[in-house]
Parts: sequence; C-alpha cells; structure tokens
Amino acid sequence: MNWEEKISKKVRQTPPSGIRKFFDIVNEMDDAISLGVGEPDFITPWNIREASIHSIEQGMTHYTSNWGMLELREAISEYLLERFDISYNPKDEIVVTVGASEGIDLALRAIIEPGDEVLIPDPSYVSYKPCVTMAGGVAVPVICTVEDGFKLTPERLKEKITEKTKALVLPYPNNPTGGIMTREDLEAIAKVLENTDIIVITDEIYAELTYNGKHTSFASIPGMQDRTIVLNGFSKAFAMTGWRLGYAAGNSHFIRAMVKIHQYTMLCAPIMSQVAGLEALRSGLETDFEDVQSMVKEYNHRRRVMLKGIRDMGLDCFEPLGAFYVFPSIQSTGMTSEEFCEQLLMEEKVAVVPGNAFGESGEGFIRCSYAYSIDNINRALERMGNFVAKYV
Repeated sequence: MNWEEKISKKVRQTPPSGIRKFFDIVNEMDDAISLGVGEPDFITPWNIREASIHSIEQGMTHYTSNWGMLELREAISEYLLERFDISYNPKDEIVVTVGASEGIDLALRAIIEPGDEVLIPDPSYVSYKPCVTMAGGVAVPVICTVEDGFKLTPERLKEKITEKTKALVLPYPNNPTGGIMTREDLEAIAKVLENTDIIVITDEIYAELTYNGKHTSFASIPGMQDRTIVLNGFSKAFAMTGWRLGYAAGNSHFIRAMVKIHQYTMLCAPIMSQVAGLEALRSGLETDFEDVQSMVKEYNHRRRVMLKGIRDMGLDCFEPLGAFYVFPSIQSTGMTSEEFCEQLLMEEKVAVVPGNAFGESGEGFIRCSYAYSIDNINRALERMGNFVAKYV
C-alpha cells in the first residue's frame, strides 16, 4: 500500500515552511548563531507569569467559553479602542484564539468558497498562501517592491482584483520586510476597495513594534471597519510566543462564523494563557504599557545596529520601520537566496532565512531577525561581513 497517496492532495502539494529548513541543522551545529526565528528573546514579564501561576494554584484548569473569557475580551476591546481607535463589542465581535495563527486559519475558512481568490502582498508571512489553499481558495500574490518600501500600492492592487476576488490579506507591519503602511497609504487602499465587497483580513501582530510614529489599523479608516477582520495577539509585543494566545475582532457575522469553526476544532484557548493575557492588558493599560515600550526601545536599538552593520558590509538594505526584521538584498553576490543562506550557514555558521520563502518576489533577499541579544547580533554581523567580503 502506498500510504503517501492516501494523504490529501492539498497537503502533499504544500511545501514545508521555508523558515524552518535551516534551523534543524543549526540545532545540531556547534557555535552556530541563528538570526532566523521571529521570536522575542525577552522572557514574559514576571507579573504576567505570576498571574497564570496563581490561577493554576486556585484551580483554574477548566474550559472557558468558546469565545474566550469575557473579562479578557473586555480588556481586548478596551485595548483596541485606546491604542488603535477601533471599537468592538466584546460579547459578539471578539473571539480569543490559539495564537494569531489560528485566527488566520479561522478567518479564511469562515469566508472562502472553492475557487475564491485571496490577494496576498508578496513577500509576506509563509502561512497565508497555504492556509488559503487548504481552505479551498486561490492565493493571488500582489508584488510589493523595495522601491515602494514593500508597501501594497493601490495601482498593483487594482491590477489583481477580479470578479473572483473574495478577500485581501493586509499584513503590516510586515514579516519579512519590516515595511509599514501609513494612514495615508491605507486610505489609498480603502479608496480602491470602497466600491467592492472585498473582505480585508489584517494581521496586526506587530502593531506595537513600530519605530516611526504610531501604527494605524485598517479598521480605523472610515468605512472599512465593517468589512475588516482584525487579527492580533500577545506573542510579539508581550514576549508571549509559547503561550499561544491571539484574538480576532470584526463584525459579528464574521466572528460568529469563526467561532463555529473554533468550537469544533480548538474549543478554546488554554485558560492559563487567557489569564496571563488578561494581566498583560490590565497592567499595560494601567502603566501605559511600560514593559512593551521598554522592549520596543531595545528592538529599535538593535534595528539600527543591524541595519548599519549590513550596509557597512556592502549590502543594500531597505530601512525597516516595523516588526523585528531586516530584509537586505544579496543580489550583488551573484547567488540565489537559497545559495547564500546555505553557504553562509556552512561557512560561517550563521542562519538566516532566504527571501523566496516568503514569496517569489523575495528572491534576491534574505531575512535577518534582530529579536536577539546585541552580542549575538554583533557576532553574526562580523561573520556575515567575512562571508560577504569573499563574494562582493
């Protein structure tokens, strides 16, 4: 029996994540430095951890509502209003998910019919295209260029809209490029969409990690909130990756549909994580998010160090203004993105991610994360400089 043939064709044709390819090797390599995984090196603040520990001591070990704890949804609602000027009813317009990643899957499965097209800025996070495909849709890349700051432009968006277009994924601040969209940029996108019924799924997981002004949520643009599903979570801003806690906010029709899928699959996010998330927001709202601001300040310092180091070694590099990645061009080396990453790992023991893992337009670039200590960043930059000097 050929069991491989029994696997779903969609799954068989979906490639494994390009982010993880090199890190199985890194884990077995002595003295290797990774700049690849998008995970904060900060530990979750103590008050958040303590709240979760206390909840376990008090016997809070049961299921919550499929929607998530009402107290947490109320805190999310208050947070979204205070930070991004968008208002949602916590009772039926917010659902707590197992990370923002589950939110992506739920949102797509809730709206897609077979053959529906979903527009995705390219390059973008690796999960969007496979999730669209597994939901029965067709992922349509919309090229974003370094000349445009890796922003989604209204002209390129218009070119890709067809009668089959069901949704647009809007992932800013962007992974892998670090590109952002200003309010003016988003208003231009809104103008393109205003006479359509296209649904917008915004992945705003890096919303707090912006370095040139305040993040603008697409849902805050006049006339856009009703068509927008906002995805966010606690992983990046609160250094809570392992807690797997996210949420989606949108009109009740979208959210109720997402909850219907959620209740048959995940049921609910772990209660211990929800308690931790509640403390993160409550304490943050009371202190003007001091812990978050402290981490962002450090990321900004690392961003400048890494950007300067990469440019000093002779590589062209767009200045990222969000998230915690730089996306330098390696075209001057004459190598493909895959070749550069493989040789850098083998020769200098530094792991970065090939740009084409995030879409075809990422070819000729690499993604380097600065969610690592300054010591690791400086050591990695020195090794990368030695490597680039051989080929540029």
